[in-house]
Amino acid sequence: MSTCSNNAVVLLSGGLDSATALAMAIERGFNCYVLSFDYGQRSQTELAAAKSITAALDVKEHRVIRLNLEDFGGSALTDNNIDVPDHEEEGIPVTYVPARNTVFMSLALAWAEVLHAQHIFIGVNAVDYSGYPDCRAEYIAAFEHMANLATKTGVEGERLTIETPLIDLTKAQIIQEGTRLGVNYGLTVSCYQADDDGRACGVCDSCRLRAKGFEDAGVCDPTRYVVKES
Repeated sequence: MSTCSNNAVVLLSGGLDSATALAMAIERGFNCYVLSFDYGQRSQTELAAAKSITAALDVKEHRVIRLNLEDFGGSALTDNNIDVPDHEEEGIPVTYVPARNTVFMSLALAWAEVLHAQHIFIGVNAVDYSGYPDCRAEYIAAFEHMANLATKTGVEGERLTIETPLIDLTKAQIIQEGTRLGVNYGLTVSCYQADDDGRACGVCDSCRLRAKGFEDAGVCDPTRYVVKES
């Protein structure tokens, strides 16, 4: 016998995309339980940003889970011996964290099952993004299928949906939607190597995509930079 609820688990990194996805979930009327991860990433300021974002929005609960993905390394975001590139790379970039979204969504799935939440929101995007394989629509569809086979709630009729409201939007469209919803992008941190004050480097792939998104959207960029490229 299924138990319906209006709960949703929302993954929030502290960046622009996930903040917009959270605002969209709130607009749709979900009770939002927000999940962030301290996974050993190079910049910790995004977690402070996540806390500021949830404080400014109507969420039910915000949890930060500690993971030790730096023990594995293999990414410029979790291994200080690998430099964050300041130019566009061919193929999958070194900022890709092995299996990160699978790990994150598996933990979100566990919380969703406890909450009887039938929706998990994740701000993945397959248009203006860095080429990560775990941001593609076919990956999301495969995870959703697995989730409904792997959980007690799934096999008992509480079908889970992985919500990806940004997946087909350009960065400019994401910013325009978030602006409509009143997202304070000044609170968000997207930079792969932001300093302790949350100031962005202005040269990493994430910074370049973010800056172009604000320019294309015709929206004033509130990002604070250590050095702003002209």
